Amino acid sequence: MMPLTAEQRRALTMLADAGHNGAPQALLSAHGFDASMIAELVNRGLATLTAEKVRAGGKLIAVAKARITEAGAGGDRS
Repeated sequence: MMPLTAEQRRALTMLADAGHNGAPQALLSAHGFDASMIAELVNRGLATLTAEKVRAGGKLIAVAKARITEAGAGGDRS
């Protein structure tokens, strides 16, 4: 497996800081992390991505949230 890039490590740090609530995909995109890079972290078992419904302005909207896994939070970041 290829080592993580600096951007991937930065994304994992952001997910770790987000804690149990995770970070919405839109926030990750706003910080310059594209969906394919997050998908690679998911494929490597370092993050999860789930679809959730949240209420905003009286409407339910679908939001994708990324969360760090134990492997992503630990020393398993090679």
